[in-house]
Amino acid sequence: MSRTPVKVIAVLFFCLFILGGGTADPVAAGENNYLEELMRARVLDVQQLTSEEPAVGMVIARTSIRVEILDGPFAGQVLDVENASTGHPAYDLEFKPGDRVLVWAEVVDGEISVAHVADFTRDRYLYGLVAAFLFLLMLVGGFKGVKTVVTLGITGLAIGTVLLPLLLRGYNPIGVTVLVCTVVITLTFIVIAGPGRKTLAAIIGTTGGVLVAGLLALLVGTLTRLTGFGGSEEAIGLLYIPQEIDFDIRGLLFAGIIIGALGAIMDVGMSIASAMEEVKRANPQITTRELFQSGMRVGRDIMGTMANTLILAYTGATIPLMLLFMAYEIPALKIINLDMIATEIIRAMAGSIGLILAIPITALVAGFLMTGQGLDERAVEVRAHRRG
Repeated sequence: MSRTPVKVIAVLFFCLFILGGGTADPVAAGENNYLEELMRARVLDVQQLTSEEPAVGMVIARTSIRVEILDGPFAGQVLDVENASTGHPAYDLEFKPGDRVLVWAEVVDGEISVAHVADFTRDRYLYGLVAAFLFLLMLVGGFKGVKTVVTLGITGLAIGTVLLPLLLRGYNPIGVTVLVCTVVITLTFIVIAGPGRKTLAAIIGTTGGVLVAGLLALLVGTLTRLTGFGGSEEAIGLLYIPQEIDFDIRGLLFAGIIIGALGAIMDVGMSIASAMEEVKRANPQITTRELFQSGMRVGRDIMGTMANTLILAYTGATIPLMLLFMAYEIPALKIINLDMIATEIIRAMAGSIGLILAIPITALVAGFLMTGQGLDERAVEVRAHRRG
């Protein structure tokens, strides 16, 4: 990679970091003699204590759990904590010796005063899964795989240090998301493919598709009067955060739609631009019209599978909800008019339409950039030949 694209990447990423300002303002800490700690621990023993029935049909079973703290200032300390279960699979946690858990504790004057087991530890398995993913990327992809890992890091940093902090400060979610996505698209394509006409065509086509998805979601979401909550407990929880920020919940919904469609549209844009570059390299005399048509054929081949990717991803997340509708035989008219269902339909359709329109945008831009001619150059050549 030449020094010029490296400078471009550095400048764009620096601008992103400055916009984000690092991280969001933290929540104010408590008094010096009171702390809340979350620590890793291992279950040593579990003893059944009592079972009681405070209400008809409700049984509370209490167990005593002995745990050993594994990290932090209290590492090695053994605690006996109580755990209550009610027989509800969504909320009950059943432990056995050897389990790795998280212990939440109140620390007063340097001593643990109250503690309970908060949850199982899952992070080490997740880290292992991510490590396997990154290893396979580099093993199968070689140097391209390494570039992909770099772009994933850029995307993660852009979201974690720029997008989320700006949203948490109350900035316009759609504007911020479009800006961050545009920079992510640019950095990703420059790192993967280097500077050139192919990269520029992919950037323009992908950005166009993402903008179409966002604008369409905004338009239809406004017409259908979506609230932005869509049955989401997380969105409702934003109304009560300690920072007391007046969030644009509907804007956050549309921002999420843009981000959700970004990956698939990027794939389409780069695939078409790369294929057209290969066609141009194999046939340097190809006309813009022929190159455009070649790009459209490639786009049609990948359009169906990529649209399915988006729709199936959103459908897979709502399987329990669809089963619930079927079990209670809820009328289709009511289902399709529910806020949460309308939200998911708009999410899937807006992303898919943005993906579809990214195909002709990329093909058209790549055709002009790679040939430097207009779509009617064949007619010009024919007229010139006749005059000759």
